[in-house]
Amino acid sequence: MAKVLLVDDEMTMVQMVTEFLRQEGHEVFPYTNFKDAIAALETHTPEIVISDLYFDKTRAHGLEILQKARSITPPASVIIITAFGSIETAVEAMKSGAYDYLEKPFKLDELNLCIQRALSYNEAISENLYLKKQLKKKYQFSQIIGTAPKMQEVFKMVERTADTDSTILILGESGTGKELVARALHFNSKRQFAPFIPVNCSALPENLLESELFGHRKGAFTGAINDKKGLFQEADGGTIFLDEIGSMPPVLQSRLLRVLQEREVRRVGENVPTYINVRVVAATNEPLEERIKDGTFREDLYYRLNVISITMPSLRERRDDIPLLVSHFLKNKINPRSGQPVQITRQTMEVLTAHDWPGNVRELENAIERAATLCENNVIQVNDLPPSLLKALPQFSSTPAVSGEIAQLPMSNTSATPLKSGTGAEGEMSALAQAGTGHPDLPLKDFLREQEVAYLNRTMALVGGDKEKAAILLGVSLATLYRKLSEDGIS
Repeated sequence: MAKVLLVDDEMTMVQMVTEFLRQEGHEVFPYTNFKDAIAALETHTPEIVISDLYFDKTRAHGLEILQKARSITPPASVIIITAFGSIETAVEAMKSGAYDYLEKPFKLDELNLCIQRALSYNEAISENLYLKKQLKKKYQFSQIIGTAPKMQEVFKMVERTADTDSTILILGESGTGKELVARALHFNSKRQFAPFIPVNCSALPENLLESELFGHRKGAFTGAINDKKGLFQEADGGTIFLDEIGSMPPVLQSRLLRVLQEREVRRVGENVPTYINVRVVAATNEPLEERIKDGTFREDLYYRLNVISITMPSLRERRDDIPLLVSHFLKNKINPRSGQPVQITRQTMEVLTAHDWPGNVRELENAIERAATLCENNVIQVNDLPPSLLKALPQFSSTPAVSGEIAQLPMSNTSATPLKSGTGAEGEMSALAQAGTGHPDLPLKDFLREQEVAYLNRTMALVGGDKEKAAILLGVSLATLYRKLSEDGIS
């Protein structure tokens, strides 16, 4: 059942409780000396500690045991027992972290029930900590995919601002990952164990959005049959994410401005303000400056929100990240019919790289999901891609149903792909060889140059030698492309 450390200076009591708990299936470590018990805490790391409060009727040694038991990893739940109980000692023990407090004489069934409640409490705490660790892991910086220079700028801004209380405005087109950045800001901050509350400001009508954000008192309007806390209050101590902030009605903009200025909210139908400790992260895919000019967005609110801005680049601005994203989306993807891992052809990858992706990363993820589900023989071909995508790229509209070699996908920066054989440097060299480099013993500089030449040649062939199109596809300036072609001897 559980490891229980029992300490009391009455031998008869220790023997009786020990025998009872062992009959209940617990592993019991009995002590009559509090110094020995303190030393045993590190050795046995019990889940439950049952300790007398007073050993010599003058000094509360049980509080020392309590403090030590709460400091070990993981901390033990402590049940304090004493024959000299009082309100003062009970309050002191509970403030110091005791789970419960029993007065002698107590019934053994009462003690057993107390232990069961403490174990249930420990289990709930452990599960809560596990879930929070998983959330933090899910939204740590490395979960945001990208190596392009503009994405590196995003990473730097998130890292520098995550643990501050500054209001953040995230800018970017739909599907670029604004909410993912907002969650990364929260789960990598000192607020990570408090709520993260996302709100889509365009998804609710004005009257409902006001009640959702700020709450209401019973009877404030028709249908308000109970008091309701608003989302700002629900997010107290944590972060509220206001997505599509440009769609917020003007009346609510003025109320939000007051919240940002005064750090307090008033529920609908209530005059008394409530102080809140909330970090505000907002996002928009609209140019708010244009909304200010046409009078639909308050200029003073804009400056309150735009304390620090983070701009998410569109996918067409970071085409080099597309193979990384595809690798991430195909990671652990299994064809439902064959049960085999899904691969993708090199030509299909070229099609994906050439597309402008108006829906950005979200559109790419949906395209890969569709293709992975429909593909035959576990390989994604060009014709497995959405028809709308192929229509936007006429040069690929007549591609044969099956063509091209399998693309060697890069490892996504979320986690390392296991090596196919070997470990350490030997395994990495083997993986490079299997990836088709042909030269596992090349110096890194020569290997990278070889890869660059091959990539430039494929891109130039893809655009029929048009250097302007190639520069756009590669995400570099025309001058940089000419320099690269000259250095690598590509005509």
